[in-house]
Amino acid sequence: MSRAFVKEIDDAPPPPPLERPVSGAPNLVTPRGARLIGEQVAALEQAIVAAADEAAAAPLRRDLRYWLARRASARPVAPDPAPEAAGFGARVTIRRGGRESVVEIVGEDEADPDAGLIAWTSPLARALEEAEAGDMVELEAGGRTVPVTVLAVAPGSG
Repeated sequence: MSRAFVKEIDDAPPPPPLERPVSGAPNLVTPRGARLIGEQVAALEQAIVAAADEAAAAPLRRDLRYWLARRASARPVAPDPAPEAAGFGARVTIRRGGRESVVEIVGEDEADPDAGLIAWTSPLARALEEAEAGDMVELEAGGRTVPVTVLAVAPGSG
């Protein structure tokens, strides 16, 4: 085909950024998680106002749509001040593979595994659900079963 009949798209605007996927799970949030969502919305609104041009504002608007949807669907969960079993909002001390660690079960947007914050929808949180100190649960990970012992359950910091 002759190049004379091919439409040049070099001057076409860039495509809009892809939307951020929103989880289909209920949007459970700790009080801290609700505060963090509000902070994200406020920061993005300010960044959009300060954006130099539409190209800079487009990904910020996309992120704002995500956080507005998360704020609208948030289901705050009051923390249990004295949890007896692992569950949403609890801090759980576990032994896995001979190592002790502490995890806090939080909402999906609040999760930060490196900081010990795991989403309530994660495999570990699901395995721990309703386990009490002294219980052993089985975590399915990487095609194998890993025993996890619950050493303690305490209120989370959320």
